Amino acid sequence: MERDELAFAGVARQAGLIRAGEVSSRELVELYLERIERLDPELNAFRRVMAERALVDAQQADARRGAGEERPLLGVPIAVKDVQDVTGEVTFYGTAAFTKPAAQDDELVRRVRAAGAVVIGKTNTPELAIMGDTEGPAFGITRNPWNADRSPGGSSGGSAAAVAAGLCAAATASDGAGSIRIPASNCGLVGLKPTRDRVPMTPAGHWYGMSVAGFEARSVRDAALLISIGAEDESLGDASAPTRERLRVAVSAKPVLPTPVHADVKRVIAETAGHLRSLGHDVSDADPPYPLLSPAVARYMAGQAQDVDELVERPERLQRRTKGFARLGRANRPALGWALGEDDSERMRPFFERHDILLTPVMAVPPIRAGAWEGLGAVRTLIGMMRAYPFCLEWNLTGQPSISVPVGMSADELPIGMQLVGRDGEEATLLGVAAQLEAELRWTDRRPPLG
Repeated sequence: MERDELAFAGVARQAGLIRAGEVSSRELVELYLERIERLDPELNAFRRVMAERALVDAQQADARRGAGEERPLLGVPIAVKDVQDVTGEVTFYGTAAFTKPAAQDDELVRRVRAAGAVVIGKTNTPELAIMGDTEGPAFGITRNPWNADRSPGGSSGGSAAAVAAGLCAAATASDGAGSIRIPASNCGLVGLKPTRDRVPMTPAGHWYGMSVAGFEARSVRDAALLISIGAEDESLGDASAPTRERLRVAVSAKPVLPTPVHADVKRVIAETAGHLRSLGHDVSDADPPYPLLSPAVARYMAGQAQDVDELVERPERLQRRTKGFARLGRANRPALGWALGEDDSERMRPFFERHDILLTPVMAVPPIRAGAWEGLGAVRTLIGMMRAYPFCLEWNLTGQPSISVPVGMSADELPIGMQLVGRDGEEATLLGVAAQLEAELRWTDRRPPLG
C-alpha cells in the first residue's frame, strides 16, 4: 500500500493490516510523525506531539502482536483532544492557565489505550473548549486542511484537522454545543455525538449535562468501532452495515436560533434528502418544535463560568474574551434553576414518535474564515457563533445522539456536513443510515489539498 493511502486508511483498516502483519505499528507511527513534521506547521492541529513515547508504545504493540495478542485497536496511532488527560502530560484546555501534569489517563483515553491504540499527541482546542473556532493566544490558530484560510471549526478543531489531513488515524473529541459535529462538517469527516452518558465524560456532568465525549473519524466503519470501544458496547461495532429498514425521515432546514441559512447549505440538505428518498426511506419536510427560548443557552453560559471558577488553576492567565464569557455565565445563573428543570425531552418525544430520524444542517454557513473572531469580545463572538452554528445546541440539551456526515461540498470546494438526529440510545440507527449514504457518495475517497 502506498504511504499516502496508508495514512488515510482509518482505524479499522489499519488495525486489520497490523493483525495481518502487513504493516507494523512503528511504521505507522513513523509515517504520521513524518507527515506531522511536514504538514502541521501550516495547520497547527497538534498542541503537543508525543514522538518518543509513541514510538516506545508502538514497539510494545508490535511485540504484543508478535506474541499473538489481539485487541481491536492494537498499534493504531490516534490523537487526543487537549481537554482529556494523558498520564504525565499537562492538559491545557487551550489555555496557559494550567500547569500540573495529569496523574492518570482520562477514562476515554484509558479505554482506547486498553484497546491497543497508540497516542501520538494532543490536539489543539480553543480556551476551555468554549468556541466554534480553534484559536487563542496560547497556541495560535488551527487551520482547515481543505483551505488553510478557513476554520476547521471547534472546539475539536485540532482533532478534526489532524484526522482530515492524514496526521493520525482518528482522534478523541468532545461536544457541549456542537464541538464534534461542527469540526466534522468543516473537515469532511464523520462525527458522532453519542447519547448523553453513553461514553464517560470528564468532568462528569460538564456544562450541566450538555457535554459528551466521542471521536472524529474518516468513515462510518471507524466511527462505529471507536464508539463501541468508548461506550464499552461491542454491539455498536457491528452497526456500520448499511441499514435495510425503511425509515421515516423528517427534513428541516429551520435553525434552532433565527438566522439566515446559506444557499449552499440549503442545496446540500435538499440533495441529501433526495439521496435518502432514492435509498427507499419515507422522507418528508417537518420542523421540530424548538422552544422560543432555549434552556441550552443558559446551561452553556453557566457552564463556562463554572469552568473558570472551579476548574482553572490560574484564571488570571485567561484571555480577555474567556473572562467575558465567564461574566456572562455568572449573569445567567439566576436562570439556571429554570434551565436545569428543562431538557426538551418531553417536547421532542411526539416528534420522534412520528419520525425515526431527523435530517438538518450542522451549520448555517460553509466553513468560516480561520480566526474570524480573534480579538473580539465575548458578546460579539457569541453572536457570531449563534449565526454560524444554530443547529447543534438543542441535541446537547435533549441528550439525543446525532451524527455529522460529509455529504456535500460548497461552491468553492469546502466540505458541508449534514446532521442526522435519532432517539436516545439509537446510535446504531444513525450509523446504519450514514453507512448507506457513505456507500452511495463515497466521501472516504476525497482528500484535502493539505493531505
